[in-house]
Amino acid sequence: MSVEVRIPKLGMSMETATVSEWHVKNGDQVTKGAPLYSVETDKTTTEVEAPADGQVEIIGEPDTEYEVGALIARIT
Repeated sequence: MSVEVRIPKLGMSMETATVSEWHVKNGDQVTKGAPLYSVETDKTTTEVEAPADGQVEIIGEPDTEYEVGALIARIT
């Protein structure tokens, strides 16, 4: 079963965010709670943790702006 990784809503008025950096490579094994990527808003940069253990399939590109809730990776 795969776990979807989506852009989180980090603030009340947040509508979009930019994936500033992936901390893993496509196909890497990740552990729940390990740093997965960094997301940047107009106010801050936040490190987002992996929501599950497994192999990551990266969909979202770095330096690209996405709407809150956009699918950017899967962990299987």
